[in-house]
Amino acid sequence: MITLTGRTLTKTVEARIGSTLLQHAQDEGIDWQFNCSRGTCAKCRCLVQEGFELLSESSDAEWDRLGPEELEAGYRLGCQAYVEREGSIKAVNKTYF
Repeated sequence: MITLTGRTLTKTVEARIGSTLLQHAQDEGIDWQFNCSRGTCAKCRCLVQEGFELLSESSDAEWDRLGPEELEAGYRLGCQAYVEREGSIKAVNKTYF
């Protein structure tokens, strides 16, 4: 299960292996901020509060946009964070602007 919190909505949904956190949010109508879906705008930035280890490794785009400090603190780009394993994931959209 994945619990996603957008600007005003929080929903718990079934996890789909191979889909990003952003794809889950879009499919469920969660008001998750994003612009590009490629990892360049960083508007889909989120804090993964639980289940970080169930997601794909950080992408080059995330290293470029977020850097090691934010990645170590649990931040990811929703468009780059793919669900790889089942389990409990909790993420909150934390855009810069």
